[in-house]
Amino acid sequence: MKIDLSGKHAIITGSTAGIGFAIAQGLANAGAKVVVTGRSQARVDEAIASIKQDAPNAQVEGVAADLGTAEGCQTLIQQQPSADILINNVGIFGPQDFFEVDDATWQQFFDINIMSAVRLSRHYAQGMRDRNWGRIQFISSESGINIPTEMVHYGMTKSALLSVSRGLAKVLSGTQVTVNAILPGPTRSEGVLKMIAEMAEKEGTSQQEMEARFVKENRPSSIIQRLATPEEVASMSVYAASTQASATTGAALRVEGGIVDTLT
Repeated sequence: MKIDLSGKHAIITGSTAGIGFAIAQGLANAGAKVVVTGRSQARVDEAIASIKQDAPNAQVEGVAADLGTAEGCQTLIQQQPSADILINNVGIFGPQDFFEVDDATWQQFFDINIMSAVRLSRHYAQGMRDRNWGRIQFISSESGINIPTEMVHYGMTKSALLSVSRGLAKVLSGTQVTVNAILPGPTRSEGVLKMIAEMAEKEGTSQQEMEARFVKENRPSSIIQRLATPEEVASMSVYAASTQASATTGAALRVEGGIVDTLT
């Protein structure tokens, strides 16, 4: 199977590193015109250069904006008014005791992880519906089902994305616009590796040992018993964005290594 996205215009939010960057790279390699987004122009420029270094003929643009705000989303919309593929990836995470998470932090997670996706999907889905083709994805997490006690506030946002994804798929019923959620598990993204490095330093052990311990202690039901790579998650995303995935919609597509112990 060859995935060819030539002529398609893709926006990937939060795509200067980690899963978002890997998805942008994968879509560019499949022939899509890709828009990278990040909060700083320097990080956006670095991501564009990295993609072009890997694929010199890639069509890549960038927008610097804080998509955790309504103003930032509007900046992106003004610079990129339409898209065929929208990957809602931007998000934040961080372990914190439930009783120490204040109202401002709850609101911050809600605004960045949920409202950025809602605002952008509300805009871009209308054009996709009018053109009768499109792909919208919400990068959720296995934490949206298997809520982690150390990140209840994060898990809440990922559960919400599952609801928005399924609901929007039903709103667009009968069109050739598909909407899906993707559920990674612990992934070797920049943020996760930084968190594990801090844990390793605190415990006086190696990064490799701490990665293994993290999975064993925090995600013991993992079947692969390791962190996934951003590229493994991106492969699912690129397929779901393809023309071949035309009958896949309203789904929660797992790339979590078998952590969630249910059959459906």
